[in-house]
This record gives sequence, C-alpha cells and structure tokens, in this order.
Amino acid sequence: MPELPEVETVARDLRTAVLGRMVLGVTLLRPSVVRHPAPERFVDELTGTRFAAITRRGKFIDCALQRDGATAGDLILHLGMTGHLDVRLPAERPRPHTHLSMTLDDAHELRYADARRFGRVLLGPRAELEALGVLPRLGVEPLSAEFTAAALDAVLRHTTRTVKAALLDQRGVAGLGNIYVDEICFAAGVRPTRRCHRLTRAQRQALHGAIVTVLGAAIANRGSSIDDYRDLWDAQGTHQEVLRVYGRAGLGCLRCGSLLRRTLVAGRGTTYCSVCQR
Repeated sequence: MPELPEVETVARDLRTAVLGRMVLGVTLLRPSVVRHPAPERFVDELTGTRFAAITRRGKFIDCALQRDGATAGDLILHLGMTGHLDVRLPAERPRPHTHLSMTLDDAHELRYADARRFGRVLLGPRAELEALGVLPRLGVEPLSAEFTAAALDAVLRHTTRTVKAALLDQRGVAGLGNIYVDEICFAAGVRPTRRCHRLTRAQRQALHGAIVTVLGAAIANRGSSIDDYRDLWDAQGTHQEVLRVYGRAGLGCLRCGSLLRRTLVAGRGTTYCSVCQR
C-alpha cells in the first residue's frame, strides 16, 4: 500500500499537473469507487469545479475545489493497495481497471485506476465527511510543526501496545505503514515488538527523530516501488534500493552483519535486527 512518502510524491506531482485546471466532464466507469456522495451527485458536483489547492493528509490526497471563485468542497482520493492516478491525453490508452476519468480544460484527463478496489474517492467538505464517518479522523502529521517529541510521547507513553502497532494506528500518527515503521524502528534502534509503556525517554526521542529522517529521505527518493506503486507519470520511486530492513529478512544486517529476523507484529510481517534493536 502506498504510504506517506508515496502519497506525498503523487500529491506534489498533481500540483504541477492539475492545479488551477477546471473539470469539464466526469466519466465514472465503476460507481462503487465513490464512497460519498451518491454517484450521480458526485458527477454533477465535481463537473465545473477547479483545483484550487492540493495537499496530503496521512495517506489521503485532498484536492480543494472552487466554483466561480467560491469554495466547492474537497475531492479526496485514497489509493488503497493498488490505486494509480494518471494525467494523460484522451487518445492514450487507459490503464487497466480505470474507474474514473476527469476531462480537464487543458485537453488532458486525470484518471483513477485501482485493480483491487481498496481505494476510495469522496467529495464534500472535509469536516462534513469526517462527521459522517466516511473519512477517518487522523492523528498528528509527522512532517508538520505540530509533530514534536511531546506529541509523539502522547501517542506512546500510556499504551501497552507494541511500538509497531502504535505507529501503524492512523489515529496517533498519520501516514505511517508497514514499510516505514520497520525502517523507523531500525533507525531508532528500537525493536518493533517493544511495549510502548516500557520505552525510555531516549528511545521515544530516537523514534521521533527517525520518523522525520526516514520519511524525508523516502520523499526525496520519490517513494518505494516494491509492488504496484508508480508516480503520476508512471515512473518508479527509488527508495526501495536503500531500505535497511524491510524485505530483507534472512539477510545480513547492513550495520552489524547479524541475520535479520522476521516475525508478525500487529498482523504484519516485520523485520528487525536482534543486535542493533533493543
């Protein structure tokens, strides 16, 4: 599943490609990808709007819309496990499993495809979508000024869950997933199986620094293309080439040489070094 660095990369690409563009028409090939509102209303309300701003919140892309200069809600996109966004000319063959296409006023189309259909598309004011329960309330953004060591302390100090389970919970820190939690724990020297309430202050501070550093490096490398992820231009990221532990179980630790171990934590395959991580 695309995580924060991959979604951030796509959101930045979208800003260069569609910011300021108007949606002239909408073709909805699979109505079930729209979680809110009803498909007919979705098409009517999206048509004629303009992309005024594009941001990321956790693993969601938030496109703020305007109509005739006035706020017209948000188009919110979640890529799920296999979702892709493309900007293409109409004559270009659509990607398989394309479910939604928006005709823009520069003769391009913004298309959304999702083979496994775990993604979602929503339209409406963000606050209203959260109140309706169709959009989850998310925790602190790890790349924001609000993400301080104290903010992470508030997530970790008073729970008996494992470190990995706590960091995967989007209600605490938004945007982290399996790949980067493993990498963050390795960078911090903390085992993902450790119980949060037993972490020292120094370990919590190390995790805070590792979150910022690991995510920043992954964004600079345009994400990790391990399975299906591609950017808006269908290019792979390169961060998979420098992952330290994820996907390397049974290989030597790049820091100490010990064999990396694999276990299940919070139902997710988890790789760590029993020597470097305590």
